[in-house]
Amino acid sequence: MLRFLVVLLFVPLAAAAQTFPSKPIRVLVGFTAGGAPDIIARMLGAKLQETLGQPIVVENRPGAAGNIAADTLTKSSADGYTLLMGNVSLTISTHATPKPPFDPALDLDPVGMVASLPLMLVVHTGVPVNSVNELIAYAKSRPGALNYASVGIGSAHHLSGELLSSLSGARMVHIPYKGGGAAIQALLAQEAHLLFLTPLALMPHVRSGKLKALGVTSSKRTAAVPEVPTIAEAGLAGFDVDNWHTLFAPRGTPRDVVARLNGELNRALYQPDVKHQLLAQQGAEAWPSTPEEARSHVRAEVEKWGRLIRTSGARLAE
Repeated sequence: MLRFLVVLLFVPLAAAAQTFPSKPIRVLVGFTAGGAPDIIARMLGAKLQETLGQPIVVENRPGAAGNIAADTLTKSSADGYTLLMGNVSLTISTHATPKPPFDPALDLDPVGMVASLPLMLVVHTGVPVNSVNELIAYAKSRPGALNYASVGIGSAHHLSGELLSSLSGARMVHIPYKGGGAAIQALLAQEAHLLFLTPLALMPHVRSGKLKALGVTSSKRTAAVPEVPTIAEAGLAGFDVDNWHTLFAPRGTPRDVVARLNGELNRALYQPDVKHQLLAQQGAEAWPSTPEEARSHVRAEVEKWGRLIRTSGARLAE
């Protein structure tokens, strides 16, 4: 009798997986339209719509560093019809409160990694350094005199500066701005000394001679700016920050449904036009993966940022 009941329990799930998808799929984005998560979600949504045969509807639910959209996902049916285009912010913001509403490593089911999007470290021309090592030496000789701009407290851009300070011992002051545009203008006006932001946003100012590029934050060089060394190879071993993007489903989504979504996601990411669009529009590189690889990466990121926040004493809220 028990075996019969177990079989009955799993019949609906198996049937759902076989017929998936039979209606439109909603992809939540925790940021406003026009940002990297939104653009990437819409780009991939168009591709997935072709192969899955159902409309992909992108829904922006900005706020709380992506947590509003993620919290909505955790309360959605685990059937594959509500997904989330999440990014590194989820693994940082989970440390913002003693009792976070959810744990991205436990309460979300990764469908797969989507894209790798490194940041780039630049300084304005008034800072007399031309390398990461020179910057560290200059900052150490002037404790607290240098400041770095970011797009906001608790962002990967903010914590890149905290990681630089933590690994090098150079003490710098964080100044948050409301978005990348404001942070760039502050740097150009020499209100700030350095900034971590996406290469595509910064390279026009580097090429014009107004800013100097010192390194990219990822563990390997990026195709967006292959001439710029990584911060690790430029002088700071162990530095590795990636503003990655991942597609998530609610916890408990049937494995067959996740496998179907993962297969179609990876199929899209391997297409040359998608790779080109990611690189040309965002400076991002496609990152196909298995769900298991994605979960392992998310778990490692939660642990990494937790360690940095504890050791550096970084504030994640005003």
